[in-house]
Parts: sequence; C-alpha cells; structure tokens
Amino acid sequence: MNFEDTESWKRSSRLCVEIYRAFAKHRDYAFKDQITRSALSIPSNIAEGLERQSDKETIQFLNYARGSSAELRTQIYIGIEIGYIQKRTGLAWVQESKELSAMIMSLIKYLKISR
Repeated sequence: MNFEDTESWKRSSRLCVEIYRAFAKHRDYAFKDQITRSALSIPSNIAEGLERQSDKETIQFLNYARGSSAELRTQIYIGIEIGYIQKRTGLAWVQESKELSAMIMSLIKYLKISR
C-alpha cells in the first residue's frame, strides 16, 4: 500500500498545511511549535507505518498517528479557549481530526483482519 494514495495521509497532510499557515506568524513560539509538531506527526506516522514491512509495525505507527490526532485536538481546544484560534476554524479542525482518527482506526482494523 502506497501511503501517498491513502485518503488519511492526503487529508492529514492538508490539515497540517492549514495549521502551519495559520500559525506562520504567531508569536507564542512554544504553542506554535507544539501544535505544528502534533499536526505534522499525523501524516508522518501514517507514512512511516505504511512503509514498514510487518503489519505489527504498521499498526504501531498508525496508533502513534491516532495519538497525535488526539494531541492535536487538545491543543486546538486550548487554542480556541485562549483566543489563538477562531472557534469556527478550530471546530472544523477538530472535526477533521476526529474523522482522520476514525479513518486510521479503520485501516488498523483492516490490517488486523487481513493477517
């Protein structure tokens, strides 16, 4: 399976780009670094996992991607509360993150069944 062809990698990459662009000029460097790193970790772990040779390793990295998605949602919620992220934008990002987590979980289930 080529990671570039998966919808979860494409969508998580687009979300990452959106977040990077939104925080490009942000001055709270600690928050900016944390939210962009968690966003970047999602497609990166999907890619790394799908390049692994065993399903066990692939699933491990897909679980890392799901964890990064939860981390990103937490940072988005906090960003909304402290006024760094507009509520409408943040809630759209949260929804996308939830959908990505579900997609990744479906891929994990598929890999477990196909063993």
